[in-house]
Amino acid sequence: MGVMRALKYIWALPTTCVGTPFILLGTNRNWVEGVLEVHGGWVTKFLRHCTLLQGGAAAMTLGHIVIGVDEAALQSTRTHERVHVQQCERWGPFFIPAYLACSGYLMLRGRDGYWGNPFEIEARKMCG
Repeated sequence: MGVMRALKYIWALPTTCVGTPFILLGTNRNWVEGVLEVHGGWVTKFLRHCTLLQGGAAAMTLGHIVIGVDEAALQSTRTHERVHVQQCERWGPFFIPAYLACSGYLMLRGRDGYWGNPFEIEARKMCG
C-alpha cells in the first residue's frame, strides 16, 4: 500500500470505526477492492428496519466498511457505495457529522434528507 493510500485509510479511520460493530453483526464478510463488505444476520435487520429510508436501505458505507442486506445488494450498489468510500477518504472524521448536518438541514426546510443530500447527489451522479 502506498503512503497516500495509507493516509486515506488513517484519515477515514474514525468513520470506519463506527462500522466495526457490524463486522460481528453480519454473517458474511469479503474484502473487495480494499473495502470490507459485510452482509447478513443483524446487518440485514439493521438496514431494513433502523434507517430513515422508507423500506430500509440496501447498503450503507461507514469508512472502509460497506454493509448490505445481502450479496446481491452489495454488488448492485458497489459503484454508488465506492463514491461514499471516496467521500469518507476526503472528509475523514467530518464525514458523518457533515452528512447528518446536510440531512438535518434539508429536513428542517421540509425537503428529503436522503434524496436531497449533496453526498447522495454526488454518488448518484458518479454512477451515471
